[in-house]
Order: sequence, then C-alpha cells, then structure tokens
Amino acid sequence: MPGYSEGDVCDRDGCSGQIHIRPVEGCSCHISPPCSACTAPRNYCDTCDWEEEDEPAPVVKPQSQEEKDYWAGWWKEQDRLRNLPLDNTNVSWRDRLHSNCSMIKEGVYPQSGDAAADRAMVRKAVDGTFGGRFEYFGDGKFKFIAYTD
Repeated sequence: MPGYSEGDVCDRDGCSGQIHIRPVEGCSCHISPPCSACTAPRNYCDTCDWEEEDEPAPVVKPQSQEEKDYWAGWWKEQDRLRNLPLDNTNVSWRDRLHSNCSMIKEGVYPQSGDAAADRAMVRKAVDGTFGGRFEYFGDGKFKFIAYTD
C-alpha cells in the first residue's frame, strides 16, 4: 500500500523512497485558520518524483436512501430526547450553544432527600474544560455557563 504521510515509504511501483512534506509558504492562519496554504497537498517523494497534488481527487460516494433515512431518524430521536422533562431526582440538564468557547447548561437538581445536591456537586457535574460560572442557582434550578475552549 503506497504511503501518504511524512516518513512513510513511498511504495509506488516498488519505490523505496520516503514521503516528505514541503514547508508552508504564504500561511494566513493568523487571519482565518486553517488557511489554504496549510491545507493544500504538499507531500512528495524525492526518489520517484511523486507529488500529492497530482493525485486524483477522491470520488465522493452518493448517500443512499437508507443512509438518509437513518440520519433523519437520528435527528428526530435527538429532538425527542431534547424535549423530555428533566429529572429532578438527580442533577439533570440540557446543553445549548452560547458562544464559540462556551455553552449553557440549564437544568434541575434534587433539593431534599438522600440525593440532595449542593452548588459544589452541581458544578462538578456541569463544569467546562476551563471552568465556568453560575448565572443562577436556587429553588432546584440552575443555569451554568461552561467554558469549553
């Protein structure tokens, strides 16, 4: 099987050369990543002169009706689950988009009994990768902004 990644053996028509990658020229990722210079094919073999950019583009397989039906059913199930009532016998919430680096986690928690939850327990369950903050917490309900990136 021919190599495609840097360091792989080329193995095209018996070639024993290694795949290398050209350095990026004209990168503009600081403006809008990833840029076309970074995503353009740059791999090559210096032994047999193979160039990744000369490879034919992959043929996209059309989606079958069975696949379309599967994904339509999947989305319907997600909508159904999203609309189920929250369970206040434990910490239960729904996620919503907030910004490109945070999300809203809004839900309920048990106030009494053996499963009663305090602010720290709820935070442990809903905390984002980089923390977060409560918009409100009380009367068995909460809204938490989780920082994800």
